[in-house]
Amino acid sequence: MTEPTRRELLHYGAAIGALMLTAPACSRSQPPPLSCTDVSGLSPGDITLRTALGYLDQSPQAGRQCQRCLQFVAPPAEGRCGTCKIVKGPINPGGYCKSYVARPV
Repeated sequence: MTEPTRRELLHYGAAIGALMLTAPACSRSQPPPLSCTDVSGLSPGDITLRTALGYLDQSPQAGRQCQRCLQFVAPPAEGRCGTCKIVKGPINPGGYCKSYVARPV
């Protein structure tokens, strides 16, 4: 094995420096969007109702989100799935279904 040349050492050093500069940026990246679509613990009837009511993990309508619905039960901590009085299973606060009823102001 031969000794690396000065040029190779400079090249490797620059590559390592670039990696070190980008590492902190990676750790500050946004967390993945909340997903509340796991229905593995639901009965077939609950899954059918969820589907019939058209539950969507992200609302297609501005201002009509589960977190603003009378039926929504808030999660115990921010960044977690809530529940619903009608639709069974995990519910995304930003989700939507056909049973949406605006919460009184």
